[in-house]
Amino acid sequence: MTVRLHDGGTEVRELFLPAAGARIRWILLNPGARDAGPARVFVHGLGCSGASDFAEVATRAPLDGRMSVLVDLFGHGYSDRPADFGYRMREQADAVAAVLEHEGLRDTELIGHSMGGAVAIELAAARPDLIAKLVVAEPNLFPGGGFASSPIAAQDEEAFVAEGFARMLAGHKHPDSAARVRLTDPRGLHRSATAMVEGTDPSWGALLTDLDRPRAFVVGERTLPDPETELMAAAGVPVVEVPAATHNMMIDNPQGFADAVGRALGVAEAG
Repeated sequence: MTVRLHDGGTEVRELFLPAAGARIRWILLNPGARDAGPARVFVHGLGCSGASDFAEVATRAPLDGRMSVLVDLFGHGYSDRPADFGYRMREQADAVAAVLEHEGLRDTELIGHSMGGAVAIELAAARPDLIAKLVVAEPNLFPGGGFASSPIAAQDEEAFVAEGFARMLAGHKHPDSAARVRLTDPRGLHRSATAMVEGTDPSWGALLTDLDRPRAFVVGERTLPDPETELMAAAGVPVVEVPAATHNMMIDNPQGFADAVGRALGVAEAG
């Protein structure tokens, strides 16, 4: 299915994946620019969606002028919520790879934030034929989870689905954050959080440092000092800061995030 919006400037597409028994959906921004250069693929974080996190920044200079692919991971946004899906990062990465193959895309520029950064690392490591450059923004790098995933994973899955999810929404202090999370499947959210707490072997941090593709690490200025950022810099991964931003950097400072990703792509190329 393809839905065209804004005179063909935006398309919403979907693909049925037999392995998941479900349909994954994504937004194409500026599809008429398919031949203008490598497509940019954006992968959102836990409890978010492609549109909520990246629709604004992908259309700002210096990121405009290219076709952008805003993927909704399974259990998030407009994609299906398969009850039997594991929601592990490699499974999500395989689904994104299927989207890129369906679109006939190779040598893309892949940008992933938070959990989406871990998914992006998995994808770049497993399918280097699809990815020319990788930019990750405060990704999950090691087991243990983060400030959002750890409290979710600490709960029993059924209890979280029955009560914990609603309690979490009620406790959100920022309406825009609650609105994003509300679109997420509670079971998928819990399994995703659990997968991040459990991590992988080798870790996403090890996969990133060993990656044989140009890559860069984006961090919010207000996140610093940050041990994981220091570790990546020491390992030779270029680091770019987003001014006046926390972990939710594309929300805190959309133009700053667009500028930082643009610089990161340039630094990755130079590296």
